[in-house]
Amino acid sequence: MVNQVNQFNIRQRTEEREEELSPYAVKSRWSRGRLRWEEPCPIRTCFQRDRDRIIHSKAFRRLKHKTQVFIAPFGDHYVTRLTHTLEVSQIARTIARALGLNEDLVEAISLGHDLGHTPFGHLGEEALDELCPEGFKHNEQSLRVVDVLENEGKGLNLTWEVREGILKHSKTRKNFLGGGEIPSTLEGQVCRIADVIAYVNHDVGDALRARLVTLNDLPEDALDFLGRTHRERINTLVCDIISSSWWVTRGEEAPDRSSPKRAIGLSGEAEKALSTLREFLFERVYEVQRGRNEWAKEVIRRLYRYFMDNPGRLPVEFLRPEEEVERAVVDYIAGMTDQYALRMAEGIGFSQVRVLAAREGILLR
Repeated sequence: MVNQVNQFNIRQRTEEREEELSPYAVKSRWSRGRLRWEEPCPIRTCFQRDRDRIIHSKAFRRLKHKTQVFIAPFGDHYVTRLTHTLEVSQIARTIARALGLNEDLVEAISLGHDLGHTPFGHLGEEALDELCPEGFKHNEQSLRVVDVLENEGKGLNLTWEVREGILKHSKTRKNFLGGGEIPSTLEGQVCRIADVIAYVNHDVGDALRARLVTLNDLPEDALDFLGRTHRERINTLVCDIISSSWWVTRGEEAPDRSSPKRAIGLSGEAEKALSTLREFLFERVYEVQRGRNEWAKEVIRRLYRYFMDNPGRLPVEFLRPEEEVERAVVDYIAGMTDQYALRMAEGIGFSQVRVLAAREGILLR
């Protein structure tokens, strides 16, 4: 049957259609390849194949029970790490399609960018970063998930372009567009900025839902430009990115830029408005949640100390002869969902965890 499909040259036809994309788009036939060579798929391009591998991974499924901002939320409509990932993918694909970039590459990066995120969101990340001598960053862990941990320890063997986009999606607080490492592909840059657009807007919605803030609390100048509803703000930002980055569709020299390396961006007014709304979230939402949920970091600390003292209790698939026990401990904890981490903490003797969680409306299941 495979040989019968091969005669249709399905993948090759798709690759030929990619030649109609922007001159700056990554063409799948010119990918820099995988960590290990594989026979090409007769139907899918290499980036389509990467997307499918990510969607079918265990780490992707666990995202549905991992925190975005609100830990193990009881309400049905709060954003989880999985719904955040899907929103990033939708926004990034819309931008990529409009700009003539490789939509399959964008989708694969978007779906894989947070696979290494810890339980309890950035609180869990901070706790592991404080505990580990070498530090911990969720983007680096996401790359480790796809390179090493998934597929029974064999990794997903993704393409270089997807792996780079996953690794370089993170931003800094002060410089959310220019801080950190900039992806070398325009598709990676699209995912990076789509990540910001998604979380700023859905975190505003969750903060309103949780009654941490009201509509009147939101910065008026940002709303005047971006819009007063979720759909208006996303539409404004997506249209602004497309307009500001339109030159890439024709392969022209970057306006006011020395090279196309940092090509995907916002107008000055849009960037200022988004930055204002983002900073509001840090001050009025993220810091408040961090203060209220400091106990979640203690859950991570307890788990870390327990498994460091009792490595024999780790699942055997995490123990790799060529690596230190600490690496296995970090991999195991980082992969936990919120509820699993809470139940595990209770199981190792952190008896207060149920009471502490209940104070924030979190029920252990």
